[in-house]
Amino acid sequence: MTSLLIHNAAILTMDSQDTIHQSGWVAIDGAQIEDSGAGAPPDALLTRAARVIDGSGKALLPGLINAHTHLSQTYLRGLGDDRSLLDWLQNIVWPIEAQMTPDDVYLASLLGLAENIRCGVTAVGQHHKIVSSPAHVEAAARAAERTGIRMQLARGWVDLGDGAEPPDQILLQMQSLYEQWHGQAGGRITIAFGPMAAWRCSDETMQRTVAQARRWGIKTHMHVAEVDEENRRMEERTGMRSVEWLDELGVLGPDLQLVHCVYLNDQDIERVANRDAVIVHCPTSNMYLGSGIARVPEMLAQGITVALATDGSASHNSQDIVETIKTATLLARVSSKDASALRPLQTLRMATSAGARFLGREDSLGQIAPGFTADLTLINLNTLRAMPVHRPESALVFNSNGLDVDTVIVDGQILLDGGRLTMLDEDELLDQCRHAAQNLLQRAGVTV
Repeated sequence: MTSLLIHNAAILTMDSQDTIHQSGWVAIDGAQIEDSGAGAPPDALLTRAARVIDGSGKALLPGLINAHTHLSQTYLRGLGDDRSLLDWLQNIVWPIEAQMTPDDVYLASLLGLAENIRCGVTAVGQHHKIVSSPAHVEAAARAAERTGIRMQLARGWVDLGDGAEPPDQILLQMQSLYEQWHGQAGGRITIAFGPMAAWRCSDETMQRTVAQARRWGIKTHMHVAEVDEENRRMEERTGMRSVEWLDELGVLGPDLQLVHCVYLNDQDIERVANRDAVIVHCPTSNMYLGSGIARVPEMLAQGITVALATDGSASHNSQDIVETIKTATLLARVSSKDASALRPLQTLRMATSAGARFLGREDSLGQIAPGFTADLTLINLNTLRAMPVHRPESALVFNSNGLDVDTVIVDGQILLDGGRLTMLDEDELLDQCRHAAQNLLQRAGVTV
């Protein structure tokens, strides 16, 4: 029996032919897409569907994937205004995160995941910085389990400078996390290594952790060349820029996820392309911190997979991936002075099919096609900002934001239903987080 039928919506399949049905339907059977098509659905589907959603005036696309965030930072919104990256980290982020308890991390993660869902996100790449104890890391996994969202949980680590951990401890705690959480929640939760940045990681530990990741068949997720200072520090230490260092160590490859990549030169881009590594673009965060502009059109021209992300709320102030799609498009155009530098469907691919490649799920996520997993996002285009809708892909990119998201489905389960969260009491969560954040700032001695 068809469990869910969505019809009368504009369907953006994100298949290899960029097929768009101006009005179409999608049938879901359990956790999978059963079938889809243009026009009206077969009468038999309408009669046997357990539930029917009328998508009139809306666009349906594969679930949006936010490939990099720091969920604990939902409590730090607005505290990083007017600061450079290193100033912001040293004087705001690190002092506050040092005071967070596992309960703080859990509530902050729930808040961030609820916002992601409200903004159309079906999967997040969580780069988890707070590793004071295993419970601090598991708090994010528990939050994902409760909300029903899909999560790649990358446990952060550094073995140089402040907060350094012994390599054996990193590997031991990763093994415990992998054994306990990888593949849990029906496969929605996966684990990854999360080295924080090249200049804070030694050669030996980088090689050891990537080797272990490859034995387990999991990803490595790290900040790379977010600011030019990183390349300078790496050249002082190793004589190489960050990407060259990764390549020379033998760790640059399809399983490496490189976040930001603002300061890549031509040779860096060529190395990433040759090794088929994935880049994660965080345009709003890079603008907020004044970090610079990633060379996304050139990366795409080299065949690099570029996924899209908000980054954490402390360097974006929201988790609105729909807004980020527009920002990425406009930033590429203004930086290149080319109005065709990034077209709507290209940016939508960054948040859908490229995100699926980021997760290693390109064979089951990122498209609306029979047999693919039913991770879907339905967005209202019947708004004063979007009407009249001549091209749904254009309206989605240039006229929409997270407030327009109507329905979010993960594994066939509805997490946002007509704008209402189904897995959480939103008012109760907001009240709990408001008080917890106030207490946290007092403990950290940070004044607003």
